[in-house]
Amino acid sequence: MRVVIAGAHGKVGLRLGRMLADRGDELIGIVRNPEHGPDLRAHGVAPIVLDLEQATVEAVSDVLAGADAAVFAAGAGPGSGAARKDTVDRAAAVLLAEAAEQAGVRRILQVSSMGVEQVRDGAAPPEMDEVFVAYLKAKLAAEEDLRTRDLDWTILRPGGLTDAPGTGRVRLAPHVERGQVPREDVSAVLMALLEAPATAGLVLELTSGDTPIPDAVSAVTSLP
Repeated sequence: MRVVIAGAHGKVGLRLGRMLADRGDELIGIVRNPEHGPDLRAHGVAPIVLDLEQATVEAVSDVLAGADAAVFAAGAGPGSGAARKDTVDRAAAVLLAEAAEQAGVRRILQVSSMGVEQVRDGAAPPEMDEVFVAYLKAKLAAEEDLRTRDLDWTILRPGGLTDAPGTGRVRLAPHVERGQVPREDVSAVLMALLEAPATAGLVLELTSGDTPIPDAVSAVTSLP
């Protein structure tokens, strides 16, 4: 499988690239910083330097040409302000989806976040940090855009991300109780979802749990 990962040097994207390369897939990683290229190559991922905050649809479509799937795992990251939450977590995700349509790449996975429903219709808990509100609004807007497109999309909403070792056991469903999940397990779930076309059209929440990842993904493919 030929897979393009946007945000390939992020903590989820880098792990996902390594996992997919280890199983023999062909990986293209979109990164903004050319200094990240050697890290990607060391993980078996071919880097493409492209700033998704500035790139055209045509440029991204050229990168996607011939791919079997695309994964949006980019994010503005900690320390960024509300403006970059919009330009990365929303606009760059929309750009990738539009480019996938143009390139004829139907399968696309989008990493979102648990909690986005808290800011639907402009509402948010009064105690919530304004930058985090902007982040959730950006993720929700990216989801809503993707859901309108004629693509085989799956949206994954992880809980609180940690750098703890993965356990290979998760809770995965349209709605789960809030919790945390290692980034390694998020990446493993994304890898499994790429092999599960029946999950197209699903929005799934993810935390650590007791169910082995293959079983958890198999269970959601049978949802009505």
